Amino acid sequence: MLTHAVVAPYLIGVSHKMYLSHARAIAWTSAVAELALDHPALVGGLAELFVAPSHVALAPAAELLRGTGVRLAAQDASWMDTGAFTGENSPAVLAEVGCSMVELGHAERRRLFGEHDTMVAKKTQAAFRNGLTPILCVGEVDPRGDAARLAIAQLDAALSLVDDEGTTGPVVVAYEPVWAIGADRPAPTDHVVEVVQAIDTHLAQHPLRPGSRVIYGGSAGPGTLARFGGEVRGLFLGRFAHEPAALRDVCDEVAALVEASIRPAFD
Repeated sequence: MLTHAVVAPYLIGVSHKMYLSHARAIAWTSAVAELALDHPALVGGLAELFVAPSHVALAPAAELLRGTGVRLAAQDASWMDTGAFTGENSPAVLAEVGCSMVELGHAERRRLFGEHDTMVAKKTQAAFRNGLTPILCVGEVDPRGDAARLAIAQLDAALSLVDDEGTTGPVVVAYEPVWAIGADRPAPTDHVVEVVQAIDTHLAQHPLRPGSRVIYGGSAGPGTLARFGGEVRGLFLGRFAHEPAALRDVCDEVAALVEASIRPAFD
């Protein structure tokens, strides 16, 4: 059973995908470790941060992040813990090297590698079995569809096996409308807020998922949180945070949003 509880007002994640060289990934992680130890939003508990470098960089990244409070995530994991599965990454080994989270069901995994709801559910089951918090990616392909309904259906499918087992523990849901991934700008504010709030309400009613969070991905970067005005409490960043300075800007936004939310109490 997972026991880690996310208590920070905001949750920020960064995935390297396959953009960074190994040397650059290590240099980036080193810079982010320093950021985690000196930025007021991170030191003060206003934001929790997780990072998902390539699988090759996970072990050295774990050493660099030790003692910083930054959580390490893998970008994917197998549905099996051990065996003759050439090229797969065991969730048991990911936990062993220092991961506490794993990204599952990303649209690119579905489109490029044929992953479907049943496979994502098996991987989610494996993540829970090994003490890893799943980061479940959901989102619609067509912007004209019922985005909230489709996202919730994907989420329920991913959780179907662990729900049947009665397994408890939080998940992170990354709402990433497929049509916004890789675009020049995020999806419209009102669209994102509506879908994120619908997913959040759905999770809040789930008796097995206390402490779960919903964050937004899909061409997110500096300025995205501020545009949401505190209505969305987290981001899953990609290429727009592959420079540490951009991640610092996002943390600055968190600090400003929290300050703005509490200022009226002292006026």
